[in-house]
Amino acid sequence: MTTARPLRRRGVRPWLAVPLLAALLTGCGIRSTQVPTDFGPAPSRVPCALSGTDISTQSSRGVPVQVFLLCSAQLVTVDRSVRIPDGTAEAARRVLVAQGLLDELAETPSPTEQQAGYTTDVRGGMTVGGPRGRDPEDTLRLSTPPENLTRAALAQIVCTFADSAAAEDDGSVILGGPVPAPLRSYQCTPEVRSDPGTNAPPSSAVEG
Repeated sequence: MTTARPLRRRGVRPWLAVPLLAALLTGCGIRSTQVPTDFGPAPSRVPCALSGTDISTQSSRGVPVQVFLLCSAQLVTVDRSVRIPDGTAEAARRVLVAQGLLDELAETPSPTEQQAGYTTDVRGGMTVGGPRGRDPEDTLRLSTPPENLTRAALAQIVCTFADSAAAEDDGSVILGGPVPAPLRSYQCTPEVRSDPGTNAPPSSAVEG
């Protein structure tokens, strides 16, 4: 007589459990993943990008100019305007433009600009004057000595002046502090514009 062998219950082998679980999850509309994908909320707008409306609003009054603000650790131009009275002599006009540019640099960026990542390192209350004594005629003297400014603030001022009527013919800018502070000729280079926090504007001494 043949004795019947008892049936043994076989458990699900471990290597079969993984694809089975994946199939069940897929069938329920849930996709399995092995790496977390929580990268936070998407940015509200493209950094350093302003719409046409934003740009036109900033330069709606006065003489159109451009100033350099900080954005994504670089210098980026934005449109502004300064008021210059009609009939102003050229020498006085140059100083008025420089003062207007300083004031614009010191202004807190608009809410739209702040949302796009724009900031400024230039502080308010700074004034600028023309040459004194034996200074070269293109000299601009700041109420705060350039060496006392942060590297980024000096880069903003130098590049903004160099791109305006306040610059010399070669694009350099002669700056100094109050008399009798020495003068230096500063330049705005591509390296300064790309990384103003690290690269100081190159400069050379000016005989006064």
